[in-house]
Amino acid sequence: MAAVVNVTEAKAQLSRLIDEAAGGKRIVIGKAGRPMAVLVAFDEDQGPRRLGSWKGRVQIAEDFDDPLPCL
Repeated sequence: MAAVVNVTEAKAQLSRLIDEAAGGKRIVIGKAGRPMAVLVAFDEDQGPRRLGSWKGRVQIAEDFDDPLPCL
């Protein structure tokens, strides 16, 4: 479960929150009771992207780019 902190607390405790995120904790930063951002550890080694890795997994409908109906 992610920890939820408000913006004011996040500003005051940023260094501690960064340490927690670096340790694997997911921290949600909220404003006025609404989640606004997520603080997570930086994953530097994601490796190169491979072209075509999503081939066959995604399907686009025939009418995808048809005009929308007027309301």
